[in-house]
Amino acid sequence: MCLLENSKLWCTSKRKLDYSEKTLIMGILNSTPDSFSDGGRFVSVDKALKKVESFVNEGADIIDVGGESTRPGGAPVSPEDEIDRVVPLIREIVSRFDVPVSIDTSKSAVAEAALDAGAEIVNDISGLRFDVRIAEVSASYNAGLILMHSRGEFETLHEKRKAANEIISDVAEGFNDSIGTAGRFGINDDNICLDPGIGFGKTQSENLQLIAKLEILCKKFARYPMLIGTSRKSFIGKILDKAPANARLNGTVATNVIAVWNGANIVRVHDVKPIAEAIRLADEIRKEL
Repeated sequence: MCLLENSKLWCTSKRKLDYSEKTLIMGILNSTPDSFSDGGRFVSVDKALKKVESFVNEGADIIDVGGESTRPGGAPVSPEDEIDRVVPLIREIVSRFDVPVSIDTSKSAVAEAALDAGAEIVNDISGLRFDVRIAEVSASYNAGLILMHSRGEFETLHEKRKAANEIISDVAEGFNDSIGTAGRFGINDDNICLDPGIGFGKTQSENLQLIAKLEILCKKFARYPMLIGTSRKSFIGKILDKAPANARLNGTVATNVIAVWNGANIVRVHDVKPIAEAIRLADEIRKEL
């Protein structure tokens, strides 16, 4: 255990991330040709490293590297291809920047290769449902582990199906299942972060409810930092007159500020500078409550 009771530190394999005074900013770096927002832009290591440098200068606290698109309609890739995409990049990032790297994957082989290359957090969109060995790998490295709520298999993650129960209860039940699985593999609570999975198989109303009522989940799972990922997602575009992904910045700012106001501790974003500035204001205002 690496925390004092009631402290706000999230433990990774290399450090303790303090979210007591400020919201942490996670910059999204997709090393994929088909991501919904920036597919193909950062496939080359040189371009990706320039983006990481920009992210760090703009206020990113974590870099989240992904080698498989989880967009609607995205095709799964083999573990070997995913490893080829992310491992060389992770090695370069950790050799040049003192910033924690997260690997966005639901495959244990990819997680293990990434952690071996220097990553210190595993971001699993399946919450350990797709490949439970991710828990074993994460425990062996003492890595940080993000458990995201989702339903269905990889190919059906984005099917819009209303939860059988009220959405907050549904997400809470999923969190409990994932936390229980992690615990059985020896993962400490100190290493776990939760993500309600906005945009993953939820209806438009459910996505909005998760942001509006996030405080309920944050209080129920106060032991864990809460991560929110709304950046450029389609539910924003639907509200903003069918705006394309590259025209959803203002909506992304709004959803992240509201989520932080309602208790989010980490925001996962494509546009670090404007989000970091908006969140900095939200953090300062919240201190006056």
